[in-house]
Amino acid sequence: MEEENQNNLISKTFFWMFLGLLGSGIVAWYTYASGLYIDIIFKGYFNILLILELVVVILFSWLFRKLSPTIVGILYFLYSMINGVFLSVVFIVFELSSVVWLFIASAVLFGGMAFFGYKTNKDLSNWRTLLFGVLIIGLILSLINIFFGNSTLDIIIDWVILLVFFGVTAYDMNQLKQLQYDESLDRNKLHIYGAMQLYLDFVNIFLRVLALFGKRRD
Repeated sequence: MEEENQNNLISKTFFWMFLGLLGSGIVAWYTYASGLYIDIIFKGYFNILLILELVVVILFSWLFRKLSPTIVGILYFLYSMINGVFLSVVFIVFELSSVVWLFIASAVLFGGMAFFGYKTNKDLSNWRTLLFGVLIIGLILSLINIFFGNSTLDIIIDWVILLVFFGVTAYDMNQLKQLQYDESLDRNKLHIYGAMQLYLDFVNIFLRVLALFGKRRD
């Protein structure tokens, strides 16, 4: 019974993750193909969307335990839709064939790390401090390098953050197995929490793979 519940949780988590990614992809392509991204950039909508996305993330993170499964689900899909607008830059900067093939490659890499996190019998909770410590350092260096524009440092940072998110993916899958035993969590929305975590992991892996190997438009 326990194994059946665990498999059900994982199945629902990946299904919701897939729906979120599908929604993001559709919105990203429409934003690009329709030219909507031009209005977003030049008419000041970018900052509004950025603030809205931040508000959604804060509500999801801080009030997840208190909100109903319906509201949590709405927040998840709202986030994925807004994020899709930002992801339209992928189609602007990179060739479509490169985006497609590297998306598939990212899915394979993500799947491998998620499988490891799910199957390992080890508790990976002690990875948290190291992974998020390195991630914060990487993000800080990325911000600093905006002013210096060192391309070599950019590549190093992309590799480091990519490796970090490999670890974060395994960690999140491992923690999802542990969370099912948390009696304080509503089982009807635990899969949405897992979907959000894995959605973020996959998107970050994809963006780093694209930055490192993507073929840019002329």
